Amino acid sequence: MTEKAHRSISRLPHLYAALVMLMTILVVPAASAQTIYVMDSGDTVRITVFGEPDLSGEFKVDAMGRLNLALIGQVDVRNLTTDQARQKIHDAYQDGYLRHPDVAVEIVAFRPFFIMGEVNQPGSYDYVPGMNVLNAIAIGGGLSYRGDEDDIEILRGHDASRVVIPATLATIVMPGDIVRVAEIYF
Repeated sequence: MTEKAHRSISRLPHLYAALVMLMTILVVPAASAQTIYVMDSGDTVRITVFGEPDLSGEFKVDAMGRLNLALIGQVDVRNLTTDQARQKIHDAYQDGYLRHPDVAVEIVAFRPFFIMGEVNQPGSYDYVPGMNVLNAIAIGGGLSYRGDEDDIEILRGHDASRVVIPATLATIVMPGDIVRVAEIYF
């Protein structure tokens, strides 16, 4: 074996490691971005303002994406994570109401998901964390005899920002998603 061939072969593990790292960088953010949860209408959240029981409680996000909280009034939380909402509520209470507010925000109940098309019981159902399309179809009574498991879409987002995602049975379903199962054509 020549010296040049030996050097080329000795580089293979390094090239393989670089390829694995590149694939991790490209694939992992896409998968995790799909599961980052943001609040919207229909979610129920628990707001805890430590040391202030009158300001704490469970609140439902209204149709406009807002929470109506004591002292500070309406706070827009649509498309915010719980940490972003916590910071926004903290800042609002600190702005003239409380000296050092310590606020916690957690989701108590997720908004429902919807399933439509060729399932036996289309409709609105309670969301279960970790749900995928197969679980959603099972909750919707299974595929109808015309249901095409190879032609499923998820509609995600709000009106103007809604996106259509081609889905498989393993695709993650998020609260508020609309799962649409197409009809199979013979």
